[in-house]
Amino acid sequence: MKADPAVQRRLLDLAEVDAELSRLAHRRRTLPEHAELTAAEAAVREAKDKLVEVETAAGDLDRDIRRLERDVDGVRSRTQRDNQLLAGAGISAKQAADLQHELETLARRQAVLEDEQLEIMEQREAVGSDLEHSRVVLATAEHELAAVTERRDTALVDIDTAEAGRRRAREEVVVTIPADVLAAYERRREQHGVGAAALIARRCQACRLELDRTAIAELKAAPADDVVHCEECGVILVRTEASGL
Repeated sequence: MKADPAVQRRLLDLAEVDAELSRLAHRRRTLPEHAELTAAEAAVREAKDKLVEVETAAGDLDRDIRRLERDVDGVRSRTQRDNQLLAGAGISAKQAADLQHELETLARRQAVLEDEQLEIMEQREAVGSDLEHSRVVLATAEHELAAVTERRDTALVDIDTAEAGRRRAREEVVVTIPADVLAAYERRREQHGVGAAALIARRCQACRLELDRTAIAELKAAPADDVVHCEECGVILVRTEASGL
């Protein structure tokens, strides 16, 4: 394949633009914010799960407290009724004894319920502290998630802007390169990741290997408009004044 040396040099401009686009694509894939975002999302999920767990425990305790309050109120009402009956006139000694016995039983039952109620209220107080802490943890995790998302989005916008600029630059170079030369460049880039590279001081700038004497002799003998390739990595090798030929 033949190509004017000036055209071959434009391949170096194209290769540099493509290298910048590759670096931008790599940066997009490896943004530290991606890992930070994954960790922040996991922290939010964990905080939400913990909050649900604590809220469930608090709800269970609240129901227990309400149940005990009803039970205590029931015992107190029964006690009040028995006291009224005991204080009334016209009851027999047996009825009085039965009422007295029931009042003692009610007193013991009320003491048990109130002890249980106190214990559960203490548990609810502790869970209340856990609940507030869990809410703070979730709010903090959500704030961090929002901050990381903003940083990630800002970084992606910067990359998008840089990529758009590089793609415009690529289009400007591409239109100056003949179709057959461009096709050869694209094939090499698809195969090797790099389409063209300069030969500097007898070293290919793509694979960084120095060419042997035989290859150098062949390059010296090749006409300037011959499109040549690196014998090591296969890219189009562009000869310049710095090639050392």
